[in-house]
Amino acid sequence: MTAPTAELTGRRVEEVLDRLTAQGDGGSAAAAEELVRALMDFYGAGLTRIMHLVERRTGEGGPRAALLADELVSSLLVLHDLHPDDVTTRIGRALESVRRQIAAEVAEFDADTGALRLRTAGSGGCGCPGSAAGEREAVAAALSCFAPEVTSIVWEAQDRTPEPALLQISRRPPTAAAAP
Repeated sequence: MTAPTAELTGRRVEEVLDRLTAQGDGGSAAAAEELVRALMDFYGAGLTRIMHLVERRTGEGGPRAALLADELVSSLLVLHDLHPDDVTTRIGRALESVRRQIAAEVAEFDADTGALRLRTAGSGGCGCPGSAAGEREAVAAALSCFAPEVTSIVWEAQDRTPEPALLQISRRPPTAAAAP
């Protein structure tokens, strides 16, 4: 089997779109064209990013490390089973990419089911439910790019030592009138 060329691929796409149009369902043909445009945009953005990272050659480890650390490029490599890192390494990279938002560590990953248990000691945020939800969404988004094998995430709180009691400071008790 030979590698696809741009010309052959373009012809194949046109043939498929022509078949859809010939079936008389204009909606299907329009949807197929939109799908092709979306995929082209995705791959175009990935190729642009690859070229930018290779030209830049910055960061520790050179362009290879930069490519593997990039969410878009990493997702393309995973999609085509070309990523050189195993799933455990990629899960770690995903968590590292959102470490500023939430400090989470892997408790367990079941490769058969795709279930990932994460342990967190809490965030540095305000403790608002919306804040926690946003942090968890960021983790889920990073995992979907770096490790799409993760199909579910279970969060568990890490055992923490109790915080010290809050010391209340109030006004001094009244004292006897000062002598003149």
